Amino acid sequence: MNALNAVLISTYDLGRQPFGLASPAAWLRAAGVDVRCLDLAIQRIDEDAIRRADLVAFHLPMHTATRIAMRMVARVRAINPDAVLCFYGLYAAMNETLLRRLGAAAVLSGEFEEALVALALRVAQGAVPATQDAPAISTSRLDFLVPDRGDLPPLSRYARVVMPDGGERVTGYTEASRGCKHLCRHCPIVPVYDGLFRIVVPDVVLEDVNRQVAAGAEHITFGDPDFLNAPRHTLEIVTRLHALHPDLTWDATIKVEHLLRHAQDLPRFAQLGCLFVTSAIESFDDRVLTALDKGHTADDALRVIALCRASGLELNPTFVAFTPWTTRASYARLLMILEDNDLVDRVASIQLALRLLIPAGSRLLELKEVRLIARGFDEEALVHPWSHEDPGIDRLQKDIMAIVAAPAGGDRRERFASVAALLGSRPKTAPLTSRAAIPFLTEPWYC
Repeated sequence: MNALNAVLISTYDLGRQPFGLASPAAWLRAAGVDVRCLDLAIQRIDEDAIRRADLVAFHLPMHTATRIAMRMVARVRAINPDAVLCFYGLYAAMNETLLRRLGAAAVLSGEFEEALVALALRVAQGAVPATQDAPAISTSRLDFLVPDRGDLPPLSRYARVVMPDGGERVTGYTEASRGCKHLCRHCPIVPVYDGLFRIVVPDVVLEDVNRQVAAGAEHITFGDPDFLNAPRHTLEIVTRLHALHPDLTWDATIKVEHLLRHAQDLPRFAQLGCLFVTSAIESFDDRVLTALDKGHTADDALRVIALCRASGLELNPTFVAFTPWTTRASYARLLMILEDNDLVDRVASIQLALRLLIPAGSRLLELKEVRLIARGFDEEALVHPWSHEDPGIDRLQKDIMAIVAAPAGGDRRERFASVAALLGSRPKTAPLTSRAAIPFLTEPWYC
């Protein structure tokens, strides 16, 4: 077998050191492949590495990363037209037709590491495939390796968590599971995993965290789509983690229904170092929640807000503020609930402007009312564009996006006040909690 050079590229991963490079790098290096990892969110493209590469693979974990990667393909091709091109990650298979036209020899989603190694070995043997052997989507159970972060930029260059005392903590990232057992209609995980999830054994997760702590991590983000898909698994991990690193803090993403079902565990999470929980509340309108098949109601979300507060956990709610079912009245109610529940400073401003995305293969297209407004797939935007039946709602979304995206638009409360003013109102009360007392990541979650 000839020696093989592979380059793994991440274009954007929410300010985190890319797990989606570190995990396959470990697999490829174990197979004897010479791997170079490039995080283009904070690094320049290494033209020499691209020029030497036999295989170039882009990680596509999310919508934004995929759009950036599409723009990078021409540059990679210009540097090295002979390299085998691969795209892997959540957004790869759902955009397979487009990626093939861009020159992809392989498109891999789901549990991709094993198939990526198989592809590399075929290339090393001189078999440059016109089509891949592995299916585009795999949900095989893999024996995960500890991610290899050796040539990634240091954690100090990535997003940090801001603590209530005003200090910042170097933040690492890992995953204790992948996929999700739920089938929310708007979720891009569903077309790939279809209700399945796969766990990473605790010893692998803990060793990954140990290595990041040795590299300076003081806080860990668990990037599982839902941290309580396997509650005993994750409770074991955070219990052992706290015993190993008592001063380490962490955060995780958990569904509203799981927070309710496991309410008894929330105080324990706080004791074990959980600073905050991200939860996709999405809306306080039950019509929207039903359409999205979220599995919770507006009242459930309000109960979770109270439960987290009583448990000593900060809740970081996320929303899809603009949907085909949004009205001025429902949007005004969203703002009112955020204010009444002292959430204004706990919600990243971008959440006030996010618009529902309809990617390829979305379960949203099961709904007749969505099919009536969704247009053909836009290969540049990577979505089915849609327009609200009330053009005023679309204008309102654009106006709010202009406010929250302005580089000098003030803090969260000032932007909230500007958004409320568009609806003819203004915040009525001072916050109950000082913004300085709320921990948060310096790069907020969005799609």
